[in-house]
Amino acid sequence: MKLLPNARLSTGRICVFFSLLMLSVAGSLIMSKKLRAAAQQASPKDDAALIEAYRHVEVASVSDALEQVLGKKFYMTHRMRPIFTSKFAGFALTVHLKKEENNDPQALNGMLSAIDEGAKNSVYVMEVDEGGDIAGMGGLMGTAMSVRNFSGAVIDGGVRDVAYLQKIGFPVFATGIVPSTSVHHYRFAGANVPVNCDGVPVRPGDIIVADSDGVAVVPRESAEKILELAKQLDFKEHSMYPIIEKTRSIVEGVRELGRL
Repeated sequence: MKLLPNARLSTGRICVFFSLLMLSVAGSLIMSKKLRAAAQQASPKDDAALIEAYRHVEVASVSDALEQVLGKKFYMTHRMRPIFTSKFAGFALTVHLKKEENNDPQALNGMLSAIDEGAKNSVYVMEVDEGGDIAGMGGLMGTAMSVRNFSGAVIDGGVRDVAYLQKIGFPVFATGIVPSTSVHHYRFAGANVPVNCDGVPVRPGDIIVADSDGVAVVPRESAEKILELAKQLDFKEHSMYPIIEKTRSIVEGVRELGRL
């Protein structure tokens, strides 16, 4: 039986229509799977597990891993010190203060709002322009961060109310301890914006790790890879201690496991 030209044309159109429909459905399914995978990767549960894992590696190993993988230095200088011995990890919540003499009672409101809007496991990372002798935070801000379950704070500037911060056990790294205030001398310049903290670029959501050796910044997109290498470096180093003690030779320890 022969199809008329119009019938053949209609049949062809139907085939094309169903082919396009199937491709559309298949594309939607693939996209849906990708979106679900992305959502799972960025889930709060996974974020919490990642931060918890970073709390168990040493900053020195993280710093070495960053340099080996990314070819750059992502650690802060010797000036960035803790107000008491502490170790923490968390996601950067960034704040920038710019130097400006003013009588505006609202000049620093954004700095405070950033704390109230911060999530659990945040690290308050503040850049205070020319702030070596200006306290970027003190006991009141530290209390707010503590009750909101922040991991800690890293201030490129000074900190005050140190005795009270020690009392409540809220860990802060800063470039100095000073009694001064930022009120009337600084203005809020932005929150969750890229900042430069003690010479290291920090973006919102980057991972901040800190311990007695100092502070390092892990770009969020490289966090999993850096973590795995840092774990390996930690394991090698900790395995070398008994070898060195037994052989009484660091040369032998390095020869066996290659970590230095």
